Amino acid sequence: MAGTSSGIVAGLVAVSVGTIGVLAYQAHADVPASLRAPSASASPSVAVTKAPRDRRHPTALPANSGKGERVVYSVDDDRVWLVTDRGRVTRTFGVHPGGVDPAPGSYWVTSRSNAITGSDGVPVEHVVRFTQVDGVTVGFSAATRNKTADPGSPRTGAIRETRPDGDAMWQFATIGVPVVVIR
Repeated sequence: MAGTSSGIVAGLVAVSVGTIGVLAYQAHADVPASLRAPSASASPSVAVTKAPRDRRHPTALPANSGKGERVVYSVDDDRVWLVTDRGRVTRTFGVHPGGVDPAPGSYWVTSRSNAITGSDGVPVEHVVRFTQVDGVTVGFSAATRNKTADPGSPRTGAIRETRPDGDAMWQFATIGVPVVVIR
């Protein structure tokens, strides 16, 4: 009888584990993509090639740069667009990137810091981070003394903006807001 009891228990455990696995899979499938863990993979809705530009309006939001609320960052144009959930650009501005560029794709704001010293030794504020490249953290920030990195500074993922632009980014790009990187 003891052998039968342990067989029944083993069977119940197997069924329970299987049921939990199925429920976990279903729960994951029901979670909106915007609430899942951040990913550094390219989104199918974002073109990896250079996004089309309006030659008459070079600061206009590029076509195929995603949908909904997002920060759009062009690594080729060194420009950022803050876009509402209805697709309206609330602000666009030029930036000065460090030596490490993120790959084109969709990311999410993963952490923020009000004021720190950057990896290049420059005091910065309103740091909005969204990915890492080869161990280098990439994010937006504003130098508190409007200073750029000295020549020969370590490779940095800092995408520097002016203080007013940094204030706008800080207000807009909270944890979980999408960041779409385009060429």
